[in-house]
Amino acid sequence: MLDYLYTPITTGFQYLFEYIALHTVTCLVPAFFIAGAINYFISKDIIIRYLGFSARKSTSFPLAAISSIGLAVCSCTVIPIASGLFRRGSSIGPAFIFLWTAPALNILTITYSSAILGVEITLVRIIAALTTSFLIGIVMVIAFRDEEKKRSTKMKAATPGESIGTRKSLALILLLVATLLLPNYLGAGRPFLDKLLIFIPLFSASMIFGVLKFKREELRQWFEETWWFVKKIVPLLLVGVFIVGFVAAILPSEFVRNALGGNGLPQTFLANLFGALMYFSSMTESPFVKMMMDLGMGKAPALALLLTGPGMSLPSMLAIIRVFSLKKALVYIISAIIISTFAAFVFGNLLL
Repeated sequence: MLDYLYTPITTGFQYLFEYIALHTVTCLVPAFFIAGAINYFISKDIIIRYLGFSARKSTSFPLAAISSIGLAVCSCTVIPIASGLFRRGSSIGPAFIFLWTAPALNILTITYSSAILGVEITLVRIIAALTTSFLIGIVMVIAFRDEEKKRSTKMKAATPGESIGTRKSLALILLLVATLLLPNYLGAGRPFLDKLLIFIPLFSASMIFGVLKFKREELRQWFEETWWFVKKIVPLLLVGVFIVGFVAAILPSEFVRNALGGNGLPQTFLANLFGALMYFSSMTESPFVKMMMDLGMGKAPALALLLTGPGMSLPSMLAIIRVFSLKKALVYIISAIIISTFAAFVFGNLLL
């Protein structure tokens, strides 16, 4: 029994150590500081006006999707930022649209997907991801309409002309966003040390700017907001990464490959479920899908994997439960899997 469990356990710890070493510093650290900055420095009224419950869905939904395009983040890194928007006044629909689209539709992911998988499947991926995100947003708004109404009565929207934040707070957030993006853009495909050499000067500049421009009490409030996200998300995130490694070691690869051939609904659902549970760091889903397609995986299952692979994972599910509540997480996870399965099946068979 111990011999049987040795490989899964060691693989789980290997996944965990690799995640901590390769993703925590350059991805999660700036993401947490961005979330804390949004929650403390950004005008709550502005977020309510454009992304709140009373905002037009024709405005708030596309705005949430478009605003996520520049962020090269994985399904875990995006959680503190999306939850920061929600805590600051965003309606549940835009918050979860942002949560879904940022990992799947950022510029780096789409560019890399086009190079690896081709323009055709990448364009269909964009259409399917946007369609599913809006449908998920609608489901979340309908499911929690009463709760959102009560929540919105406690918040007031900004008046026209009101600033989103002070210049120094916006400058700080832009520095932090650069700290998150540039190591992942400029360091794409390069050793981790190269990313770290890009990250350290940017992060240092962000911290120095904060110390010089803000009062001690403002810094304390910012760090407290940041710490709230860390203690909520990190423990379950690490547990989830370990479980993914454990399962990966005991799941027969031949079974996965054989079960995903063809473009039927069962194969598409299985690929979708596999992508939803496994963890893929930013961009790694594209070469994995290419390898699986070379082994005979159908185009509809491939599209399903491209939707849930970057946008969801077991670690992110656990973190979403912790931050948003079990009920919201279950509605999101179930609706996302169902909607993306049918979207991949339809678009994969009609457009690919």
